Amino acid sequence: MSTAALPSDNGDVSADHPPGHIVQNLTRFGELLRRLGLDVGSGNILDLIRATEYVHIGRRGEFYQAARSILLHRKQDIPLFDEAFSVFWRKPKTGSTTMDLRSMGEPRRFRKPQVSPGRDSDVDEGLAGGGELDEDAVQQVDLTRTYSAQEVLREKDFSRFTGAELAEGRMLISGLDWDLGQRRTRRLAPGAGGDLDLRRTLRLNLKYGGELLELASRAPKEKPRSLVLICDVSGSMERYTRMLLHFIHTIAGGLDQLEAFLFATRLTRITRHLRYRSIDQAINEVSRAVPDWAGGTRIGDAVKTFNYQWLRRVLRGQSVVLIISDGWDRGEPELLARETSRLQRSCHRLIWLNPLLGSAGYQPLTKGMQAALPYVDEFMPVHNLNSLGALAEHLSQLGPERSPDRIYRPIRTPAPEPEPEPAPQPADRPIDRIRPMLPPTFRHPMWGKNP
Repeated sequence: MSTAALPSDNGDVSADHPPGHIVQNLTRFGELLRRLGLDVGSGNILDLIRATEYVHIGRRGEFYQAARSILLHRKQDIPLFDEAFSVFWRKPKTGSTTMDLRSMGEPRRFRKPQVSPGRDSDVDEGLAGGGELDEDAVQQVDLTRTYSAQEVLREKDFSRFTGAELAEGRMLISGLDWDLGQRRTRRLAPGAGGDLDLRRTLRLNLKYGGELLELASRAPKEKPRSLVLICDVSGSMERYTRMLLHFIHTIAGGLDQLEAFLFATRLTRITRHLRYRSIDQAINEVSRAVPDWAGGTRIGDAVKTFNYQWLRRVLRGQSVVLIISDGWDRGEPELLARETSRLQRSCHRLIWLNPLLGSAGYQPLTKGMQAALPYVDEFMPVHNLNSLGALAEHLSQLGPERSPDRIYRPIRTPAPEPEPEPAPQPADRPIDRIRPMLPPTFRHPMWGKNP
């Protein structure tokens, strides 16, 4: 294909490229657009040919605008048209080329990049030789200078998230599978079980004249487990609060049976505020409903309020309870231990999520954590997106029974055994010096007589 006069970026037709078959090139350009999926007909090409009488074809910008206004009909085709225009109407190395028109765009769009370890010496040698980078060359990917933004975000602590990262983290959380499994109810449904369904058995055997030839059975009905979230929004948890509210709002949209509570010094139910589709509106409503936001922390009082006011109302059978707190408590440790033990006996699993557990040197040394940990089934971190992924995977693998070996027990040093006390020595009394084998030698005259 002999090349037509190519439009330059800022000027007229170059003298090195004399005018050629412009009509033939415009026709082939239209054929290229049709192969790429654009709706370009012969009438559009004729209109573009007539437009060249009024548009200076030597100016690239004017020719591009004319071709775009005539050949494009849909907004979504603009990026494809721009790429085809830049590839077809580029300045070739030589005066003519025999390369297939469609293949001119293929190397850049479909060819797999060659992966090789990057070396600065190769780039320096190319620049030192005065050569220019060939835009037709295969793209070289430098492994030493590439990274995954999502992987970095997954490892980043929630306390250092920016506004844009909060939105991206919310999208990643929504992609997780929050499946809590099924729970067995007391109701029976038709199924393969050990209980005989007499009513269905009689109905099935009517066709046999009343002879019991087919037996129908019943099995316990299964329903999805419910999730209860009790989140700490006190001052010590303030840097994690917003991301945790994003987490609660996201999983609330994916689970049918979810109850959410916030606490600092008192407990507040926020389940109905999570029904807003907008996360900003939901957070505004929640902040208005919680009077003790970023205040002190009384975990024991909050758990006691839940046990006495909400436990029988929101725990539907084998529910999973998540307590999200750092364990800093200003209340009584004995109260927290007693109420945590009561809550564990009433639910299927009690999982404590601590954002500080993600730190390398963290140890649960606070009195609140030490009081609650003996009654917690799992103690897990919740400081980044990877920890949330591990939580989702753990919830999907919950068994029907609580496993005793999964219960977290704090390591306690055994108390030293007390030394045995020496036996008390009898006191040196005068009466102890009397030999017991000798009978008394004196008896009162009135001994044994009534007065």
